[in-house]
Amino acid sequence: MSFVKLFFHYSDAMRSDKLREAVCSEVVRILHDERKKKKLSMTRLAEQSGLSQAMISFVERDLRNPTLDTLLRVADALELELSDVLVRAKRAASRQTVQRQTVANPSP
Repeated sequence: MSFVKLFFHYSDAMRSDKLREAVCSEVVRILHDERKKKKLSMTRLAEQSGLSQAMISFVERDLRNPTLDTLLRVADALELELSDVLVRAKRAASRQTVQRQTVANPSP
């Protein structure tokens, strides 16, 4: 593989890694915001989802990467469709990524 192809392959991987990380952070933010909007404590959400309060806290503070099962339990307890949360998160993360790229590389 030529240096140029390798560089662009690496750049694409970096962008997709950053987008994936941004989507994960947005999912956490959305679930946190929805919990607050419904005026649920972490303890109450933990009870409704069958998870520990510590797990809810770790997830909300982005200290743990939740499993699919954990995300499904939290979304269900919040009466949300996880697929809708993922779509919202990807849109928000994509907008943020574009904004960061625009700021970093402004047009002349």
